[in-house]
Amino acid sequence: MKGSRWALVLRVLNWVCIIGVPVLLYFLLRNQDWGEVWQALKRYPATTLLVGAVIALASYAVFSSFDLIGKAYTGHPLRRGQVMLIAFVCYAFNLNLSSWVGGIALRYRLYTRRQVKAATVTRILSLGLLTNWSGYLLVAGIVFACGLPPLPDSVHIGATSLRVAGCVMVLASVGWVLACRFSRKRSWTWKSHEITLPSSPMALLQVASGAVNWTLMGTLMWWVMPAGADFPTVLAILLISSIAGVIAHIPAGLGVLETIFITLMQGQYGKGTLLAALIAYRALYFLMPLALACLTYLYMERRAIAHVAPSARG
Repeated sequence: MKGSRWALVLRVLNWVCIIGVPVLLYFLLRNQDWGEVWQALKRYPATTLLVGAVIALASYAVFSSFDLIGKAYTGHPLRRGQVMLIAFVCYAFNLNLSSWVGGIALRYRLYTRRQVKAATVTRILSLGLLTNWSGYLLVAGIVFACGLPPLPDSVHIGATSLRVAGCVMVLASVGWVLACRFSRKRSWTWKSHEITLPSSPMALLQVASGAVNWTLMGTLMWWVMPAGADFPTVLAILLISSIAGVIAHIPAGLGVLETIFITLMQGQYGKGTLLAALIAYRALYFLMPLALACLTYLYMERRAIAHVAPSARG
């Protein structure tokens, strides 16, 4: 009974976000001069966009390496190159089209077609989630504990509360590593799934990899921001908007990212300039990798068919 009530609350909250975010964004941008946005986009030098693309691809390389940690954890036989390609495709689809398309369904399809058991895929997926969010807790915790980002008076959350939350997040990230180092019981069974703690060096690698990836994402956002933007502040706002996008269950956090950045930074820059930066970020971090992932996926499917055809004839 409690589970069904909680599911109802989450469903209502999801619909509130789906309806509320576009409405709020509309009121923020209803008088926006889109010519200003276009002019700001045209002022981006090609070198800026090229460096931004390199930063985005570096982030995806780190993101994809989460599955290499999963390979070491599970011991499955796929080659590292195959693992990186699968992970890149899945993460690109995940970020753009939600976890059920990219992070879960597509990952199971690509791994199981290469003779990796579904139970092993589940362990890889779970470890990847832990890697991502343990890194998030560390980076976001440090940033929030430092009192960032500076919040306007209209945002009803105290700076002290944000600092306390940051400290708790850092402790949670460190606690994961300590649990992997000192826990005497290493395995549990939950709903027929065996859960085994990784070694402490692997846990450290998880936290470090996740932290590097989130930092690269913040670096890209800062890179396309107007000159003079403060990197820690931009990183902090990106971290807030990312978790808000997850809570809202809106693919790619569409509208959530824009609403939070405009709300927290419009006093420093014009809306048109901010929108241009956000569009550039989306093009580099979401659309470009998605296009590459589609081509990679078609290549992988063609290779899989080519390998199946000879065996079928035999």
